[in-house]
Amino acid sequence: MNQFFGLLLALVMLLAGSLQPVKADGIIIPHPPLPCPNWGCEEIRPMHQLVIRYHDVEVEIVNQIARVRVDQVFYNPNDWEIEGVYLFPLPVDATVTNFVLWVDGKPVSGKVLEAGEARQTYETIVSQMRDPALLEYVNRGAFQASIYPIPPEGERRVELEYSQPLTAEEGLVKFVYPLNTEKFSGWPLENVRVSVKIESAQPIRAVYSPSHPLATFWEGENEVSASYEETEVLPDKDFTLYYSIGEEQAFHLLSYRDPSNAGDTDGTFLLLLAPAQAENQEAVAKDVIVVLDRSGSMDGEKFVQAQTAARYVLEHLNPQDRFYLSTFSSGVENFSSSLQPAERAGEAVRWLEQMGASGSTDINRALLEAARVADKERPTYLIFLTDGLPTEGETNSNAILTNFLKDAPANLRLFSFGVGWDVDTLLLDSLAQEHHGLSQYIQPGEDLDEKVSAFYARINSPVLTDVKLDFGNLRVTDVFPAPLPDLFAGTQLVITGRYAEGGTTNVRLTGKGSDGRPMSITFEAQRFETDSREKAAAPADLPRIWATRKIGYLLNQVRLQGPNKETIEQIVRLSVRYGILTPYTSYLVTEPAPVGEANMQRIAEEVFESLQAMPTQASFGQDAVEKAAGQGAMSQAEVAPSVIVQGEDVQRVQVAGTKTFVLTDGVWVDTQFDPQKTQTIKVSFLSADYFALAAQSDELASALALGERVIVVSGGKVYETITSGEADEMKPFLQSTTTPLPDVSSTLPQSRTPNPQPVVNPVVTAAPETPISTVLISFLPWVGLIGALFLAALIALKKR
Repeated sequence: MNQFFGLLLALVMLLAGSLQPVKADGIIIPHPPLPCPNWGCEEIRPMHQLVIRYHDVEVEIVNQIARVRVDQVFYNPNDWEIEGVYLFPLPVDATVTNFVLWVDGKPVSGKVLEAGEARQTYETIVSQMRDPALLEYVNRGAFQASIYPIPPEGERRVELEYSQPLTAEEGLVKFVYPLNTEKFSGWPLENVRVSVKIESAQPIRAVYSPSHPLATFWEGENEVSASYEETEVLPDKDFTLYYSIGEEQAFHLLSYRDPSNAGDTDGTFLLLLAPAQAENQEAVAKDVIVVLDRSGSMDGEKFVQAQTAARYVLEHLNPQDRFYLSTFSSGVENFSSSLQPAERAGEAVRWLEQMGASGSTDINRALLEAARVADKERPTYLIFLTDGLPTEGETNSNAILTNFLKDAPANLRLFSFGVGWDVDTLLLDSLAQEHHGLSQYIQPGEDLDEKVSAFYARINSPVLTDVKLDFGNLRVTDVFPAPLPDLFAGTQLVITGRYAEGGTTNVRLTGKGSDGRPMSITFEAQRFETDSREKAAAPADLPRIWATRKIGYLLNQVRLQGPNKETIEQIVRLSVRYGILTPYTSYLVTEPAPVGEANMQRIAEEVFESLQAMPTQASFGQDAVEKAAGQGAMSQAEVAPSVIVQGEDVQRVQVAGTKTFVLTDGVWVDTQFDPQKTQTIKVSFLSADYFALAAQSDELASALALGERVIVVSGGKVYETITSGEADEMKPFLQSTTTPLPDVSSTLPQSRTPNPQPVVNPVVTAAPETPISTVLISFLPWVGLIGALFLAALIALKKR
């Protein structure tokens, strides 16, 4: 009898079993889980997603041919074996030359699916599993192969190789790896690494990723390595890398504009600028002023590191440079009373090594001494390092700032380094902001000398100072960084901004060269996109990079100058629109739906009133330092930030293309949606119209991939996906593009187990268009089978 009930339970589980995809850079679609292996067992555990132990990608790009090797391990945490099909979405616009797949060291056959065939496969899986996540790849091709069974608590190592030719557009080469599928993994990856080595017959001028932070190592002008690595993370976007090749100055324009955005039709641009320095061209002759705090709080390791940092700077001066070295505590001591030639750097190092740390902190006098020696006719870089508040002489921060601004020449660039928690962040940031510089904060445990050395290595050889850009007749606004920094040999500058309408214009770069004379370079016929919606690979990260910088700049203004209503409104609107968290915008998680004009105005007013009611915030301490460092990083961001918002263990904010969505009552709502102004066009989930809508554009496909319920704004219209029983009768809204879904069930994985079950979730059978009577009829054969088994069991018992 126990065997009978075990068999009956197994049949019920086969009817109710559901599929859950495992998504990594390659995606494993498992077969339905088998029931409990022992007849009569009381517990049937649901199938969990597979876990990806690690994901390692090595890329070699030689003369624009990319060879990609992928290595990852899938782990099965269940107590039954899992098998399925492996899908690898191809990069956008990829022309793959070969694919080789190994599973546990054995070659596995597979095939490359063209975009149309891959779309049919994706859409069929989405329909049968009621999971729209694969829609994000609906306009991509794919590589498909079967995966051997993974035993309970076992692993499968999957290795993949493919080659891809890369194209260059006006000297800028683009490489994309489909990393974003990792975000669907059941657990965070223990480790993810993407390593890229580039070799080129032409000089490589710049390497840049708008999607991920890179560690870049140059091995000569024709070879460079770049890598991204993180632990315990779920990557949520494709890995994108650009590199510039050529003999001339690297000046590359990326732009994005969607003219259908009501009320916000401006475009966003990014300029990648990397100066080339001719062999016979000398770096701009500069003056370097180093001012070190040696008060008692610096005693010990901090002052030793400060001495090491100063030594690095002095030993790496260019022959035509001059320097001034000063230390301060209760008073000021300097190596000399005026600027000295670079050949005396060794003497200055020996002088500094005799110093010790003691006394109080007279910041005002130290800065005034530095301003006194500055030469108004030469580029001057002041490196100011301190670990404390002013405690000697003038101690009022506003007075110190006023005194320095009055005496320091306009050509002076100030770079401050705050060490530890007891630094006046408002003073240091204000000094840097007023003098075209930056602040860096060295928190406990970080190496001061490494930070200063890395900074100076970047600014050692200026090739153009007093940099300005002229965009001709094109109206350009909100350019960041603001103001533009000097250009240095061997570095690259990423500039972002906004523009109206778009079109072609000449861009002129001006500044002062090595001889102090004006220089001008014109980059002709630069194309600012007028409409990026039809581009297959539009750089969708650009608006979020610009918005991050703008928010960082505005937050600094509030922190340094106090809140005003207009600034707070801008922060709120940008934060909601682009899903960028700030100290003032926790409403992205807590608000039911922070969308629409009325809601944003209300939120901005509440934030402004709360800031006015708050007491003056301390300018020092751990919280102040971390806030200053974070906002400074935002204002200089070169990478679109990830959206990681956890509320009740559910991610509440997602980014799809250039759009941001907030989860509200089970619906992913486009933050551009205003419920008081716009009616939605309802689209039935998994209908023909639904898939036709997904096929219209990559951005719509990415939006629909978020879940069953989505509200998305596109082309001046608002689409709302609905599930069964939610909508009244409606007319098709995509009649011109709607086509019946093809039957591609043969492309789905088939189980190798005896009497394989179809890869169909019975729940899907009850789609909105299917009458309930049809559903009931479809279950009659199963009811008959169960009844027959029940009668057989009764007869067996009677015979006993």
